[in-house]
Amino acid sequence: MAGPLPLGDPAPADGRLPDGILIDPDVDFGVYLHVPFCRVRCGYCDFNTYTSSELRGARQDEYADTLLREIALGREVLADAGALRPARTVFFGGGTPTLLPAGDLGRMLDGVRDAFGLADGAEVTVEANPDTVTPAVVRELAASGVNRMSIGMQSSVPHVLAALDRTHTPSNVRTAVDDARDAGLDVSVDLIYGAPGETLADWEASLDAALALESDHISAYALIIEDGTKLARQIKRGEVPAPDDDLQADMYELADAKLGAAGFEWYEVSNWARGERHRSRHNLAYWRSSDWWGFGPGAHSHVGGLRWWNVKHPAAYAQRLALGESPAAGRETPDADARALERVLLESRIREGLAVESLGADARRNVAGLVADGLVDGAAAIRGRVVLTLRGRLLADAVVRALTE
Repeated sequence: MAGPLPLGDPAPADGRLPDGILIDPDVDFGVYLHVPFCRVRCGYCDFNTYTSSELRGARQDEYADTLLREIALGREVLADAGALRPARTVFFGGGTPTLLPAGDLGRMLDGVRDAFGLADGAEVTVEANPDTVTPAVVRELAASGVNRMSIGMQSSVPHVLAALDRTHTPSNVRTAVDDARDAGLDVSVDLIYGAPGETLADWEASLDAALALESDHISAYALIIEDGTKLARQIKRGEVPAPDDDLQADMYELADAKLGAAGFEWYEVSNWARGERHRSRHNLAYWRSSDWWGFGPGAHSHVGGLRWWNVKHPAAYAQRLALGESPAAGRETPDADARALERVLLESRIREGLAVESLGADARRNVAGLVADGLVDGAAAIRGRVVLTLRGRLLADAVVRALTE
């Protein structure tokens, strides 16, 4: 499960926002709904998720009702702050949201609709493991208002799936994508590269398989070894090799080349879409520091510059709400320096880039050197934007360091 929650100020039991928080009604508002249940824990995963043996009294069959209590609290808090806005995006993440009955997910979406409203054309996404998708499930989700599904493919190569402790087979992915398509949903598939034992040829096979699915969106994430995970322990004991940075760089370049040739365009370092309308608007809201409320155990929220996070365990989360209290464990309001650093970290990752004028004087002077080093696009810099080149995407951390001096 995920590491410890961040330090911060105590959050009030009623969840109310502090005085002085200024909320811009023109800033987009999104909703994240966390479903923290998994059948098994993947060896690389450090998300706040729980298998049945780890629930310690929390019940999956009561979860939707519990989360609806937080949605009602959220409406009360935002209405009191004069900050009610319709949700432009809703994202069911996990965990494995589709472990819950589709009807429960539909009720949760109805709760969002009733509390905040949904903007015209709102993007509503459900994450799913391939082996939890059926025609009946996707039809019911589509009928409830879901219009996008993000399917955890990860790889098409059996030994790579085994190294990642994934439970599905490559054939499950094709079936899941076809079922989602037949229900009228936009489809995204997620890939991971750099797993123990994965070769460049393995990765190319996975890319080819993903492209053959004719999805609308593909995410490709480098495997990161998180402390406390099963995979971290295996590497420490010498049972499996650690990811090879050079090989992962080759894999990224291969992904960008093959996806670009197939008509996908990168719009964030790890994400490609078939045109702008298929980009993940919910994830773009994070990278652009829009407002969102994260409902569920361990979920994080951001409204008007205030950040807060919920207690992690589903049992503690349910207990707080049963008592009529906010599940928030802590909160903070980052200062100007922290916000400036975050802006560079996030906005430099997206295709539109970062405004040069938003940088400090020293950082602005560094832009020319980044262009000379081939890390930042020169034409974009002349137009006043810091946009990463392919080389810059591979060395994004170095760019951020240069822009935050």
